[in-house]
Amino acid sequence: MTYTPILGTLGYIMSPDGRSTLMVHRNKRLDDNHYGKFNGLGGKMELGEDVISCIRREIREEAGIECESLVLRGTINWPGFGKGGEDWFGFIFRIDRFSGTPHTENHEGTLEWVPVDRILELPLWEGDRHFIPLVFNDDLPPFHGVMPYLDGHPVSWSYQIIG
Repeated sequence: MTYTPILGTLGYIMSPDGRSTLMVHRNKRLDDNHYGKFNGLGGKMELGEDVISCIRREIREEAGIECESLVLRGTINWPGFGKGGEDWFGFIFRIDRFSGTPHTENHEGTLEWVPVDRILELPLWEGDRHFIPLVFNDDLPPFHGVMPYLDGHPVSWSYQIIG
């Protein structure tokens, strides 16, 4: 069976002091599969785009800023994650430095600076609680995980770290 996931990027933009990250509160469209949840910024890769070009474009489109320093923190295979059960494969970035002034909202919702130590208190995708701590842990090398979804919920989570 051929595996053809949707490829995407997900970025967590750090505040200049490194204590907060910019997240979108998906509160604009009632038909949004992410409605009510907080997410990092990102989206689908376009034809002919590499992952760095994709995350830079997505951050520019969604937050109005330019990525100056970014770190690949990991990858996640999300079988069954999409609204119609589509498979996704995501490249997870932390953006440590940017230029410009972030928008306060975009077409998906309100952009909010959230203290890193409070992220897990927010309404998130259930599975995000497993990998978000890895994004902000500088003591760990990048992670590579798999998180199958069924009916909108993760059924397992495993990851590996090389190094």
